Amino acid sequence: MTGPATPLKHQGVAAMLEQEIRSGQVGRGRRLPGENLLAARFDVSRTTVRQALTALGRAGLITTHPGKGSFVTYDDAPLDARHGWAVAFTKHGVATAVEIHRLERTIDPDLAAALGQSSAEFVAIDRIRRIVDGPAVSYERSRVPAVDGLADLPERGFLEGSLTATLLRAGLHADRGEQWVGARPLEPAEADILGRSPRDWFLATRRVTRTIGGDLVEHVESALDPAHFQLHLQFD
Repeated sequence: MTGPATPLKHQGVAAMLEQEIRSGQVGRGRRLPGENLLAARFDVSRTTVRQALTALGRAGLITTHPGKGSFVTYDDAPLDARHGWAVAFTKHGVATAVEIHRLERTIDPDLAAALGQSSAEFVAIDRIRRIVDGPAVSYERSRVPAVDGLADLPERGFLEGSLTATLLRAGLHADRGEQWVGARPLEPAEADILGRSPRDWFLATRRVTRTIGGDLVEHVESALDPAHFQLHLQFD
């Protein structure tokens, strides 16, 4: 009879670091010690440390950036994006900055047909979201109807710098919607915009929100860094 399998060295290191992260001993945003320090602490090789860090990254507990180190991303608290990503991040103490990559009126008959819109005129809003003093974590391509109160967005800008507040002022309150989630490598243009590699895999989402009366509020396609965004489903 054989006994239980002995954990590999990197699994043991990963398990101890995971316990420290999940318990809050090492909080969100904290930088883990370097490979040399971790190797000395656990009396293992740097290769073993790298394997442990890779396992923690796959578990969504840390993110590693070459030349900068590994940072804790886990905080045991879900992001509620009903009022926008900026609000969701702020509630969890994560400061983000948004760069507007595109803001202009556009005509898209195919999108209008897919959404059942009588007008093919939209306002295109493409945004890059970054962690302050950190990496870019999302590229979001929003399309909102070019109705009164929104058609002049390219000239007027957002209310209080917030798209959500701007939509509410225009009478568009998101009451219901649908969202699709997948995963894919970044397109070359996206990778260039985000300063990432085309080999990086991101969550790919498409979300459509509507008012209680069924009017379109927003159609948005996003590429989300899985180190900072996760899908959480609950079933009753």
